[in-house]
Amino acid sequence: MNHALWTGVSVGVIMALSAVTANAFTLTGKVSDDNGKAVQDADVSLVQKGLNAKTDASGAFTIHQDEEPLALANKASVGFLSVNNGVLSFSQGQNSPVQVQIFDVFGNRLLNETLYGAGTVDMKSSVKAQGKYFARVRVGSASQTFQFVADGSFNATFGAKSGAKAFLKVGDSDDLRVVADGFDTLNVKLDNLDTNLALTLKKTAPPQLQYEYGWGLKNDPVPTRGCGKDTKLDYKYRGDKPYIDFRWSKGVRTVRIDMPKSYDKNKPYKLIFGMQCMGGSGSAVQDEGYHGLKWIDKNETAIFVAPEGNGKQLPWGQDDYLLFDELLAYLEGNFCIDSSRVFSTGFSYGAMFSNGLSWNHQDVLRAVAVYETAERNIWLPQRKKMGIGWMGVLGLDDGMCTPEMGRNARDIILTLNSEGGKAKNERAEEAQRNAPHKCYDYTTVEERFPVRWCTQSGGHIWDHKDPGQQQSWVPQATWEFFEKF
Repeated sequence: MNHALWTGVSVGVIMALSAVTANAFTLTGKVSDDNGKAVQDADVSLVQKGLNAKTDASGAFTIHQDEEPLALANKASVGFLSVNNGVLSFSQGQNSPVQVQIFDVFGNRLLNETLYGAGTVDMKSSVKAQGKYFARVRVGSASQTFQFVADGSFNATFGAKSGAKAFLKVGDSDDLRVVADGFDTLNVKLDNLDTNLALTLKKTAPPQLQYEYGWGLKNDPVPTRGCGKDTKLDYKYRGDKPYIDFRWSKGVRTVRIDMPKSYDKNKPYKLIFGMQCMGGSGSAVQDEGYHGLKWIDKNETAIFVAPEGNGKQLPWGQDDYLLFDELLAYLEGNFCIDSSRVFSTGFSYGAMFSNGLSWNHQDVLRAVAVYETAERNIWLPQRKKMGIGWMGVLGLDDGMCTPEMGRNARDIILTLNSEGGKAKNERAEEAQRNAPHKCYDYTTVEERFPVRWCTQSGGHIWDHKDPGQQQSWVPQATWEFFEKF
């Protein structure tokens, strides 16, 4: 702006030495919860003024103060302000902070400076065009707001003619605090006390119980160190199906991976593994939508991963437990994953591998879903005496992973998931021959470690279907089980 537009009009603002006036105000409002229901008996207080009120049955409150003198007989002057040719000068008897703010008529802040003691602020540097502006000056706890015009003559007014003296207003702002049982405390900074407020309190979330390992049902997400990272995968493609070559301590292993199209680096996602069967492949697991779960995940809440096994005939051995550890660490370190909701699924040999993981990875796996499993494998880890969520699907006519093998695998988990192994004595309801499937949820296991047992007539397949149905019930039953957590 042309600095010549500013004239030498001077405006003085002086604090009285003997007394000032406390401003009268009426503060009203209503307090409700986040459902719009009134909150009664909430404590509403102005912290600095020491004034308070309680909300009535409708959530309403009023805090009123009449104008009255406040003695300042022995206190030094708060300060003196003047404006001359666009330069604000200030002095004071103390070293209180002096905050100078300038706003345009649209409320845009053009200047925000905090200084101490005495000095000057060139307001011309913040005003780039002719027009009306507002300035707010705070000296300690005292404040004054005035308007000025930059239009060829600088005019500043305090509700009177230019050049009139005005007192700094003391205490025209405060901190409002609202406290109510069952709600988080609400703190609001008020620059104007003569107003009406609509306040919303947030219900206090119950404290989450802490456990030696694992989490309670419906716990808050536990984000991994990969949250916030802009990691980009070096994808390769099989048709339109993505995969990566994962380098681990034993070499390189192909890993099929499907990220949500709407992936948000700051949002923790479930992680679901799909383990291939003997004679199968990770690519087949990917083609089948990770045992149908990806097709159910319409809201894109999960990252799906299918590592290729070590060959088609004997895909999972002892080294693959290390592969799982290193792959999980890589994924959690580079992507935003909810480490409390990592799951593993598998069919046949892949089910046996996932079942083996459920024996010694309870600290990182929330649950497994195993389709046509057995209590045996080429190599199995030593079992830790720790519970885990577990779901089994059994074809009652399976001649490969026989019903006896599946029930034995289930009973091992029931022993781990219940006090003294009492759940083994609970008789599960199984499906009738040639009838719709039956899923039974055990009632005597620890709540944090549910066990679901699903049965139906049929052989060694993962995608069992009810009579007359074209679509398998297994993916939906599995998804519902995972949603327990």
